[in-house]
Amino acid sequence: MLHITDTAAKALLSILERKSLSPDHGLRISVEKGGCAGLQYVMKIEQPHADDLRVEHRTAANFYLATHCAELLKGCQIDYALSLNDTGFKISNPNATRSCGCGTSFESSVSAPQSLPEGKPCTE
Repeated sequence: MLHITDTAAKALLSILERKSLSPDHGLRISVEKGGCAGLQYVMKIEQPHADDLRVEHRTAANFYLATHCAELLKGCQIDYALSLNDTGFKISNPNATRSCGCGTSFESSVSAPQSLPEGKPCTE
């Protein structure tokens, strides 16, 4: 379903340790309506929701995928970038047909479910 890079898993474990969060916390990834391209990624460090899909990396880092967006995120790679102007978790989505300059908004070749929540507009 998702491919998690070693860099992303190590970064998540470091964040969890630094914040003294329990081992069941992880990076929860979902999609909502909004942004310049129509859909936007939402990533939060939190405990899983009841119906989330759990994607565990071999390092025991937990990544949670909101069930209602599983098709939109199928085949995605989750990585972590660390540079002067671009630090954080990054998603490479093979289903994205167009992306916005903000890097969190996209248009998908997969039909989005009508039940997606409304998000905030892009700031760029």
